Amino acid sequence: MESDMGGRGDDRNRTRADIVDVAARLINEGGVGAVTTRSVAAAAGVQAPTIYRLFGDKEGLLDAVAEHVFSAYVDTKRSGVQTDDALADLDRGWSTHVGFGLANPALFTLLAEPERGKRLTASAGGIDILRERVHRVALAGRLAVTERRAVDMIHAAGTGVVLALLAMPIERRDSALADSIYAAIKRAVLTDVDDAPSAGISAAAIALRAGLSETSVLSEAERVLMAEWLDRIAAD
Repeated sequence: MESDMGGRGDDRNRTRADIVDVAARLINEGGVGAVTTRSVAAAAGVQAPTIYRLFGDKEGLLDAVAEHVFSAYVDTKRSGVQTDDALADLDRGWSTHVGFGLANPALFTLLAEPERGKRLTASAGGIDILRERVHRVALAGRLAVTERRAVDMIHAAGTGVVLALLAMPIERRDSALADSIYAAIKRAVLTDVDDAPSAGISAAAIALRAGLSETSVLSEAERVLMAEWLDRIAAD
């Protein structure tokens, strides 16, 4: 009996995975509008009620597709080689993000929907990777703003520039736009970049704040107080 139940569970998972793969292909080929219960059921070789049973409705299916595609993308970023150059790793992360968006226009637009993004665990995973990379830049003393501000700015710019490029006709798409936006962001959040203003004591405070959790000479209460002071200095 247990073996039969396990077999049915495996069949259900395979059917679910097949439907998600089919829906992802349809989105890549014809956009989100190409995904209907009828089209997915026909392409996957299942009955329409199967889709409702597994995903609830079309939105549930789209969530599953977005989760699947973005999880694979995040896993690729997470497994990438980390070098000793925190800034170079941040640069590569930006390029990878833009490249993924332009290679998967319909899926990226789906992922960029704010409400859908809140529902996806993979979306949070992508932000976590960005936070880790920004944290390393902060530890290197190269951050001119707080880590949270840097993450928010890079994330917003990355999403916005890809959507802007996707909105352009391919023949008029400005391939240098993403580089120009990133250069502007770097001038705003980093020290010693082109004409970026020197952050001085703020950069030192941000670097110390980034490594505060690793110190063992302070009590927990002292770390909390020191973190508050450093945040205030960094924001000054």
